[in-house]
Amino acid sequence: MPTASELFVKCLENEGVEYIFGIPGEENLHLMDALRDSPITFVTCRHEQGAAFMADVYGRLTGRAGVCLGTLGPGATNLITGFADANMDRAPIVALAGQGSTTRLHKESHQILDLVNLFEPISKYSTEVLDPATIPEIVRKAFKDAEAEKPGGSFISFPENIAGADAPEGAAPLKVHEVTPPYPSPVKIAEASNVISNAKFPIILAGNGVIRGRASAALVQFAEALNIPVAQTFMAKGCIPFSHPLSLGTIGLQAHDHVSCGFDRADVVICIGFDMVEYHPRLWHPNAEKSIIHIDQTYAEVDAHYLPAVGVLGDIAESLGQIADSTTPRNGSVSANLRETIISQLDGYAGDDAFPVKPQRILYDTRKVMGDEDILLSDVGAHKMWVARLYRCERPNTCIISNGFASMGIAVPGALAAKMANPERRVLALTGDAGFLMNSQEIETALRHKLAFVIMIWSDSEYGLIKWHQDRRFGRHGDISFTNPDFVKYAESFGAKGYRVNRTEELIPTLERAFEDNTVAVVDVPVDYRENMKLTEALGQLICAI
Repeated sequence: MPTASELFVKCLENEGVEYIFGIPGEENLHLMDALRDSPITFVTCRHEQGAAFMADVYGRLTGRAGVCLGTLGPGATNLITGFADANMDRAPIVALAGQGSTTRLHKESHQILDLVNLFEPISKYSTEVLDPATIPEIVRKAFKDAEAEKPGGSFISFPENIAGADAPEGAAPLKVHEVTPPYPSPVKIAEASNVISNAKFPIILAGNGVIRGRASAALVQFAEALNIPVAQTFMAKGCIPFSHPLSLGTIGLQAHDHVSCGFDRADVVICIGFDMVEYHPRLWHPNAEKSIIHIDQTYAEVDAHYLPAVGVLGDIAESLGQIADSTTPRNGSVSANLRETIISQLDGYAGDDAFPVKPQRILYDTRKVMGDEDILLSDVGAHKMWVARLYRCERPNTCIISNGFASMGIAVPGALAAKMANPERRVLALTGDAGFLMNSQEIETALRHKLAFVIMIWSDSEYGLIKWHQDRRFGRHGDISFTNPDFVKYAESFGAKGYRVNRTEELIPTLERAFEDNTVAVVDVPVDYRENMKLTEALGQLICAI
């Protein structure tokens, strides 16, 4: 008779699980043993936080729930940061944790925590298996909730005595049904069409939901049909190619950037697949005077700065097509001067050979090395702001930025998952020296699985983003400095390749060589973060002329 763990694994296989990222422990021994007879690949990681980040990025790139596993107590709590990141960044994830026997959950006992209540505030679904007969329903519900719009996290606690018990005779996985997005209301389509047709200066704000909804092509067709410019959030980069004449690039800096000028002028903002965690409306709609059209699969969050005049709920691509068919296109050029200003600024540092390397030059050269379909994962720090602002994306899901939960340490484990999900593409983990050392141990995991990607470290021996905020707010800074190991020797100690850029003109050939190595390669790039405050000062003096 099969055990509950064997039934659990069959249910995971039924959900199409390819990988489980995690660390084995005493309380998940039965599950680990059942996996040995399964086609699911268990990726043994070096820290549960790294495992959760891997599941996070895997889910975001594939649209299928990434799965991570820890044991009870500290193993489960170590999953929380990556799990919370996925939940807030709308990436489907299912976290599994071993638990002590149900016979000791009611009292003070070794490593026992109430894991269901611990995960409940940061998940869409959190539960514990108390009877083997419930496993098929629990697993099906966990994946259904995690993958449903808006995606997020499901958590399952699996006590060790239940995991080792016999499964009920005849118990089997439940059939997986594909969920079809709802059809948009014709009344709301007409209302949205009327508002857009009468707008003087409409603008589109595209969010991550466009990518999740596989609606990027529909967005481009909608913008072209109505001649409306498009700004993207950090997490929606690439949903319209930057090279497209209607693309205004990325909005999201908490400062008045050039693309903000388009929002200053707009009387109608068409929010498509937009989540408020991406860029709070008070920053682009401070006076709440514009008409907002909300186009998404789910209703708008309640906020005083985000009160839609019209809400169109349903399949995003279908909604956009129907609205475009019944809306009067705008005439004339659309913010051409604004786009030219943005492009000229991006190109302004192409020949700047100053060293340490300026962020603008690093990203200009990086874009030349990376193909349009290649994937860049940005960690969190000062570099993230530059990546979001300057890295030119041509395709969806080719620039992955954590911006809902904004977790440091995501880039290295995330790159591992990205390479597993897309083995044919180049993958670059772009990280600061602080974020790199938070999960750099997963280099060993990548090498063990024979994965190849490049890690670019922007080195400044400081918490650069915090220094930027301190200088901007108080005019001084402190307690942000640290020392680093020799990153070249550190990489080599794992068996990876290591390079240091000593002159700005070395950056492109070093990156190209690192990719040609076909293994994990670390590239240490000293960065000149004096550009941070120069950008702040320039944006503070920005006068819109569009």
